Amino acid sequence: MEQHRLKEHPILPVPESDLVTFYWNRAPLTAQRDEMISSALIANGIHVFGHHHKDGTAQGIFCANGQCAKCTVIANGIAVKSCMVAVQENMMVESADGLPKLPEDVAALEFAPIEEIETDVLIIGGGPSGLAAAIQIAAYNIKTVLIDDKNELGGKLVLQTHKFFGSEEDSRAGTRGHEIGKILAAEVLNLDSVDVWLNSTALFVFSDKKVGIIKDGIYKLVSPKCILNAAGAREKFLRFPGNNLARIYGAGAFQTLVNRDLVRPTERLFIIGGGNVGLIAGYHALQAGIDVVGLVEAMPACGGYKVHADKLARLGVPIYTSHSILSANGTESVESITITKIDSAFKPIAGTEQTFSCDTILIAVGLDSLSEFTIEAEQAGIPVYAAGDALEIAEASSAMFNGKISGLKIAKAMGADAPDIPQDWYDKAQVLKSHPGAIKGYHDNPSPEGIYPIIHCLQEIPCNPCTTVCPTNSIHTENGSLMALPMYSGSCIGCGKCVLICPGLAITLVDFRNDKDFPTVTMPYEIGNYPVLVGDEVRVVDIVGNELGFYPIVNVTTNKAKLTQLVRVKIPQSCARQAVSFSVQEPAISEPMAATVLPQRLADDAMICLCERVTVGEVRKLIKSGISDLNQLKAITRAGMGPCGAKTCEVLIKGVLREEGIPITDVVPNTKRPVFIEVPLDRFPGGK
Repeated sequence: MEQHRLKEHPILPVPESDLVTFYWNRAPLTAQRDEMISSALIANGIHVFGHHHKDGTAQGIFCANGQCAKCTVIANGIAVKSCMVAVQENMMVESADGLPKLPEDVAALEFAPIEEIETDVLIIGGGPSGLAAAIQIAAYNIKTVLIDDKNELGGKLVLQTHKFFGSEEDSRAGTRGHEIGKILAAEVLNLDSVDVWLNSTALFVFSDKKVGIIKDGIYKLVSPKCILNAAGAREKFLRFPGNNLARIYGAGAFQTLVNRDLVRPTERLFIIGGGNVGLIAGYHALQAGIDVVGLVEAMPACGGYKVHADKLARLGVPIYTSHSILSANGTESVESITITKIDSAFKPIAGTEQTFSCDTILIAVGLDSLSEFTIEAEQAGIPVYAAGDALEIAEASSAMFNGKISGLKIAKAMGADAPDIPQDWYDKAQVLKSHPGAIKGYHDNPSPEGIYPIIHCLQEIPCNPCTTVCPTNSIHTENGSLMALPMYSGSCIGCGKCVLICPGLAITLVDFRNDKDFPTVTMPYEIGNYPVLVGDEVRVVDIVGNELGFYPIVNVTTNKAKLTQLVRVKIPQSCARQAVSFSVQEPAISEPMAATVLPQRLADDAMICLCERVTVGEVRKLIKSGISDLNQLKAITRAGMGPCGAKTCEVLIKGVLREEGIPITDVVPNTKRPVFIEVPLDRFPGGK
């Protein structure tokens, strides 16, 4: 069977294959050793993992993070989440068609006593904030247990191939996310006072102040004096006709497949959501050689950084603002998407529908903080802190910094002789989590002579690496502010360091020294599947992708440290300073289909609870009858009773309540009960 794997990548190394054989519905397949079952199946071109027991519709991966159960398969006779279980040699994997059958004959199990561990601090989550906090706490030799449900530390940093924004001093701006993850993980693993538990999932914080944890399949109880919730966030979903088709992914699942497992899950991708997550995922897709058909954003402008949106537009990806998805179309899996323009009330405008051929839809419409552990710890009376996305949704650079602050707070609370948190830490934390600011115009550029950088970053965002690398100190921001736009004034020696380090690929270098009429423009480039060679004529574009003309490449170099290519193009003086990049994706990729596919179902027929196959209409009818208690809605419809425990549908149900005019203060929330994640009963001694 054809393998859908990345054979090369402009940023990530592709390791030698280390293959094992496993079986899918009795047919032999190969997988990379220790990769997750879901990744192995998708690498073999299998996207439908089973069929739902209620309506027989296809099931496939969505979150790749253990938060839902759409990827359930039967592995060696046991129902498992395929995104969380590694494939093994000769493993027998079967599709989960309907409800899994219980084993007919179960041998008596013997259980050892539950191991109980005491620790000063328990950190739940080994992502950017958890790692930063652990480093800070360890400075005071405080006994700490740090757990993470993956087999490596780093959290979402592991999935990020782009260079980070923020402060170079405080969050390693200009360094790629996966490299930052490795740096932090290595530091934490060398800390004597921090005990790292990988493949470990926190289940619940109990009223007796103990935390139930499954570590490598074994149930343990941890009694901490203090908890840091650094568990991150879960992705939001959308309700639209066809939202239960296979091959609708969250952005995290897509990045996991592409950037962690080097699997090519799609040929034609369409993205819903113009925040940083959706924009970055689109860039990652292009780096992996995947066509990005388009991106829709419901607001009049993308909510993510302008440099991210500009970067996609320059590469040839159309961005449809004030648009939304009308339907996903297909039989079992996605075959096309229909989008529509929307008015100021977010209602579809008839006659504006367009249908695009695609095989995968990526949902990137925001995140919800994983606050359960914070709430349960507070109720149990355990001192608890939160950091990263579990505290507030923001960029990873912000998560690292507020993790550092939380770590020092915990050290002080534990009685360490730690200093007070400096006010400038709080000030920096506020800046790092800032939303994008005002969009401004270009600064005045020097006359057409010599060599100098053109800075195409026109929106206030927290970012400063270009100001730290210039050997002549010629790039600065107003008053040294992290949020202010960078400006060039001084002398340039043409080293290109600012071009290489810019996370937004928004700096070019214009050289008039050899030819004033046709200067050379140096542009950063990182899309390896569209190789460029000296002599090629490329379609040069301005900051937002408007064509300036076709011009020849005269030189290409690759910086081995930054893995960014510097492409030098000969361009007429009249437009050299407007040139930012060149388009690589052909316009034909994003052409709409000749025939528009309109949804055959009403919007209220869309699924609101994928686990139990409850529709929007069923929930809306009950709300109209006067029910605003989520527990009642759950009892009547089973919405929220599925394997994900309402993690996906609760936000959507609250959205329907809001549409029906029910104030959120009148909504009775779901009662959270142990445990947060499904666990086989045989993991608990005696089934207790």
